[in-house]
Amino acid sequence: MALREDVTDPRIGLVTLTRVDVAPDMSHAIIGWSALEVDAEGRVAEIKAGLDSAAGHLRSAIAKRLELRRMPELRFRHDSSIALGDKTLEVLEHLSDGKIS
Repeated sequence: MALREDVTDPRIGLVTLTRVDVAPDMSHAIIGWSALEVDAEGRVAEIKAGLDSAAGHLRSAIAKRLELRRMPELRFRHDSSIALGDKTLEVLEHLSDGKIS
């Protein structure tokens, strides 16, 4: 919610958060993200730079909404599993159509 409503960095665009892994000591949280418009590594780096830039603001916004003794540092990592899944489905569709030998 904070990402969608509070962050206006045009580098980010429309992203989907796919996973959040929080360290047992709450020191950091690794947040997986994916975006449909990611076709090139340059775009991945651009989106990641935007997310990294917004991390402090997001951390503050989340801390205001949650009652936590310690708010983890936010670290963003690109998750390519959605894109890989799309490619796998495309190959399977071509196989079922008999287009790939």
